[in-house]
Amino acid sequence: MILETIVVGEMEANCYIFGSDEGKEVVLIDPGADYEKLSAFIKNRRFLPKFIVNTHGHIDHIGANHRFDLPILIHRLDADFLSDPQLNLSAFSGSSYRSPQAARLLEEGDSIEVGDIELKVIHTPGHTPGGISLRYEDLIFTGDTLFKGGVGRTDLPYGSEEQLLSSIKEKLLTYDDQTIIYPGHGPTSTIAKERRENPYL
Repeated sequence: MILETIVVGEMEANCYIFGSDEGKEVVLIDPGADYEKLSAFIKNRRFLPKFIVNTHGHIDHIGANHRFDLPILIHRLDADFLSDPQLNLSAFSGSSYRSPQAARLLEEGDSIEVGDIELKVIHTPGHTPGGISLRYEDLIFTGDTLFKGGVGRTDLPYGSEEQLLSSIKEKLLTYDDQTIIYPGHGPTSTIAKERRENPYL
């Protein structure tokens, strides 16, 4: 298994390069900025990126989409965020970022295959309507839903605190204690640690 974390952009988002040792095929999860750094790393390691998966449609997670000539996957309910600067929040920083459109719209329970690896889509709305988490065996990429010691913001357009907490409690905290979470910002944690120590839960 290949799993690399590259911190990108002013918001220090985690871009994950995840995939299969077999053939070095990888998926880019949330390439939000710093295309040159990501591209150089991928080339140096001789990875073969197959597509991009955005856990949600905010600028700090989609901002380098347009630089990669790769199919984009995002949940159906966040598809409009890609090309709408108001929804993806780029307008609030004085720019008008528009990502290419999605090649595939995701739903709860979908599978994403890269090499011999299969990621399962978990719809975890709250931070955005189409926020997703991605599970493989005993690890979950949680986007901006669940962080170490924190949870995603819900004071942004179309955020919902009720939905977010429901997503975390009903869909993420149900996994085994040893499950490792890889959040959209900050360090990793475990389901056990967040269930026990996260003050927002």
